[in-house]
Amino acid sequence: MGVCGHPYSATATVISWHVVAMFAPSFVTGDLIRRFGVLNVMMAGVALNFACVAIALAGVEVANFWFALVLLGVGWNFLFVGATTLITETYRPEERAKAQGANDLAIFLIMAVSSFASGVVLEARGWEMLNYLALPFVAVVGIAVAWMMLRRRRVPAAA
Repeated sequence: MGVCGHPYSATATVISWHVVAMFAPSFVTGDLIRRFGVLNVMMAGVALNFACVAIALAGVEVANFWFALVLLGVGWNFLFVGATTLITETYRPEERAKAQGANDLAIFLIMAVSSFASGVVLEARGWEMLNYLALPFVAVVGIAVAWMMLRRRRVPAAA
């Protein structure tokens, strides 16, 4: 945002809202998962991430950064909480704590690496390229969630 000529106060506000959007939905994400299903909530997270990229590519005004980063935060939350929920469905009760710990470690290591890498990409290639590079990752997650949705529909029919 600073490169685009926006004041640091606006940058701080946008970053604050992004952090709030990452964690505040956690108060209701579990209820959404119970009501709509984990994979539907995760697919909503994918859709929010695609919308984030579209808004980010539409311009570099403060509003573009704000809406994009709020959608990114909520989308991340839906995917993070959804994936955590899937972990609890996958392992036996005695394995869940270790699996959850390993999952959290992997996620936060990947987040740290991707945060630093995004800074490098932003500096070297700019905001637009950073957003274009996000698209394949979001697409892979969307394909994986869609595959799980199809698989879950087929399994009860076969049984």
